[in-house]
Amino acid sequence: MPPAVKTVVRTWMLHVGRVVGATGISPDLLTFIGLIFNGIAGAIVGSGALLLGGGALLLASAFDMLDGAVARATGKSSRFGAFLDSLVDRYSETVVFVGLIVWFLHDGNTMLVVVSAVALAGSLLVSYARARAEGMGLECEVGFLQRPERVILLAAGMLLGDQVLTVVLWLLAIVTHFTVVQRAFHVYRLLRDETSKEIAQHSAKG
Repeated sequence: MPPAVKTVVRTWMLHVGRVVGATGISPDLLTFIGLIFNGIAGAIVGSGALLLGGGALLLASAFDMLDGAVARATGKSSRFGAFLDSLVDRYSETVVFVGLIVWFLHDGNTMLVVVSAVALAGSLLVSYARARAEGMGLECEVGFLQRPERVILLAAGMLLGDQVLTVVLWLLAIVTHFTVVQRAFHVYRLLRDETSKEIAQHSAKG
C-alpha cells in the first residue's frame, strides 16, 4: 500500500477506533472477533460459495484493522497485544487459504491446490521475515503485497469470479516469494552496513 494511502487509512481508522473504544470493548477481544470472522469466511470458501466468502473476508479484514486502531486511540497498546495481533493474523490468513484448498480439492483442481499452498507459504514467510528482522532490531516494512494488499486481492478475486481468482492466486504465489527475497536482501544490506560501520569505528579508535 502506498505510504500516502496508508497514512489516510490509518488516520481514518484512528477516528473509528476512538468511537469503538468509547464502548469499552478491548482491542484483544476485537482481535479474536476478527479471527472468528476469518474462520467463518474460510468455512464459506471451503463450501464453494466464493462470492459470499469474499464478502465475509472483507468484513473480517475490518476487524483486523480495528483492533490496532482501538488500541492506539485508547492508549491500550501493549507489546503483548501487538504479539497477539500478529499471531492471530497468521491464523486468520491460514484458515482462508485452507478453505480455498479444500474447495479446489473438492472441485478436482489440483493445480490451484498447489498454487494456493505456495501462496499460503509465501504469505506466512513475508510476515515471518519482517517479524524475525524486527526481533533483531531491524526495520523491515519493505516489499510488495503486505497483508492488507493480500487480503484485498484475495477478496477481489473471490468476488470477481474464477478467472480473476486464478490470476490472483498465481500473483500471490509468485510475488509473495519475491517479497521474501526482497526482505532478505534488505536485512542483508542493513547488517552489512552495520558491520561496515562497526569496523570503521573500531579502526578510528585504533
